Amino acid sequence: MTHTTQTHDMVNMHGTHTMPATVTSADPKTGIVDVMAEGMALRVHFPLASMTTLKAGDKIGLYMGYSQANVVK
Repeated sequence: MTHTTQTHDMVNMHGTHTMPATVTSADPKTGIVDVMAEGMALRVHFPLASMTTLKAGDKIGLYMGYSQANVVK
């Protein structure tokens, strides 16, 4: 899985929004974090270094959006 910093191509983001979420599990070996957000179970991935302190019960904010550009390769 590739992680990118914000680039010029990401300016064309759609559907951007924030969601409060509660961590239900976090795996520091894979970067996979399961959360409950607005009544939905979601599974998200973060770079390992950024999520090492997350644990079940933590309240976090998810900042989400998507782009139809060829940003992620």
